[in-house]
Amino acid sequence: MKTSRPVAASLSLLFATALLAGCASGPSAEAPPPPKLVVLVVIDGLPQRQVLDYREQLAPDGFRRFLDRGRWFSQANYGYAYTVTAAGHATLLTGAYPHRSGIIGNEWRDPQTGQTVYCTGDTAYTYIGHKTSALDGTSPRNMKVETLGDVMRRESAGKARVIGISGKDRGAILPAGHAGTAYMYMAQTGQFASSTFYMKEHPAWVNAFNAAKPADRFFGAVWSPLLPEAAYAKSVPDNSPWFNKGGSLPKKMGEGQDSPGPLFYGALMPSPFGDELTLAFARAAVEGEGLGADDVTDVLSVSLSSHDYVNHAWGAESRMSHDHVLQLDRQLAKFFAFLDERVGKDNYVLVLSADHGFMPVPEYSQTLGRDAGRQNTRETTARLNASLAPNFGEGTWALGFSAYGVVLNGKLIKEKNVDAVALQEQMRKLLLQEPGISAALIRPELENGTGPTGEPYDKMRKTWYRDRSADIQLASRPYWMLESSRGSATTHGSAWEYDTNVPILFYGPRWVSAARIDEPVEVADIAPTLAVVVGLPAPAQSEGRARALR
Repeated sequence: MKTSRPVAASLSLLFATALLAGCASGPSAEAPPPPKLVVLVVIDGLPQRQVLDYREQLAPDGFRRFLDRGRWFSQANYGYAYTVTAAGHATLLTGAYPHRSGIIGNEWRDPQTGQTVYCTGDTAYTYIGHKTSALDGTSPRNMKVETLGDVMRRESAGKARVIGISGKDRGAILPAGHAGTAYMYMAQTGQFASSTFYMKEHPAWVNAFNAAKPADRFFGAVWSPLLPEAAYAKSVPDNSPWFNKGGSLPKKMGEGQDSPGPLFYGALMPSPFGDELTLAFARAAVEGEGLGADDVTDVLSVSLSSHDYVNHAWGAESRMSHDHVLQLDRQLAKFFAFLDERVGKDNYVLVLSADHGFMPVPEYSQTLGRDAGRQNTRETTARLNASLAPNFGEGTWALGFSAYGVVLNGKLIKEKNVDAVALQEQMRKLLLQEPGISAALIRPELENGTGPTGEPYDKMRKTWYRDRSADIQLASRPYWMLESSRGSATTHGSAWEYDTNVPILFYGPRWVSAARIDEPVEVADIAPTLAVVVGLPAPAQSEGRARALR
């Protein structure tokens, strides 16, 4: 069913015509109509280097659909410093970095109370049909900006359908925005669920999907290497000493268990089967919601979480991760073939990116002769408080780390009438003596725009949100990992290229011409670029630039 669009949309469509036809021949070239469906695929924790390093081993129609027949950007980076899942997912369809979105991390300490805040936590709402804990993600309330989907819903008077799906709550909720609908994987049951923020009960297609127990079909499934052993010669072998438990292939799902249960359902995510299950739910959503079935553009965001879990446990250099990219590549090819058939090859636009990259495992970096290591943030906090005592008195002056920063004890500062700036200055000097920290900005500099500039300071400022961020914002030293305890082989979250450089890949022949673009671009550019494609204004707080796709 067709719908009329507001005047603002018509004006934006004129701009879209000019931009999309920029490389077309002749002054009368016209831009195509908006696509019926925009599909955002987010690969959680996929550095750009992994796509390119394995290019010759990719299938013809997975990642290579973009690399061979789409438009891709070789120098695409996040423009802020603390590169984590929530911040990345909040950026992708808003075009706004944490200093505008307020999503400064997966969680953070409230600087006033010291209490933990979860990025999508909202105790006013619960999961539908599932137990909900205090810090579970149930709504986008903490995100202070609008998404492209929010704009589309508003401009179409609610006719545009916007769906976010992910193995993680934050990976579904943040791209879905304030006006869309999010569905996330429930590791206790192997089902997908929404929350009461979006609806009172699930639609029939969700109930049918869950009733079929699709996760159970992977019980006993084996993750085996896709290629012969020689194909992984450049990757770190299985069972390297720095791996977490279970770092070898083949791997049997549910091994040692009698039947599917919470342990099995949780273990699906760090495997190719977690992505396969998520893509199955995405297919059900396309069919159940009729996405792309009329002339009002819909949005489907699918965030595939498994690669992040794989890389945390075994590292992006591992054969485990290498093979996971190849497995994912084949799964994407099948999903794209489904979209071609269901929505129509010339009816949708695809964009693929990641929420962050990944740092090499510190111990692996050490084998290459790099200055690398691990810094325990709990021990660092204890050293800070002990070192501050001679000048400021005994006390817990530093409450702890939060979103790559240190939160001070405001209550104690007031009680002892201490100069907060002097305390911050002294604390900065102490922090810069730590082996894993390379830069620090204190609150007055962050509030007033003073202090050092350039790398990594400019990115640190775009990470910092006044009411939520720490009093001292930090940057790690390259190849050093800040961690509160040894829970992962490696992580992400820095301002360095291994964490910021991610794929930005576009495909959709009616709107996108094939090209490799080597000029620097940022992830914040995705939202305004897609806004041009659909002929609508960019989200209000977007700070990116619309990029030509033809």
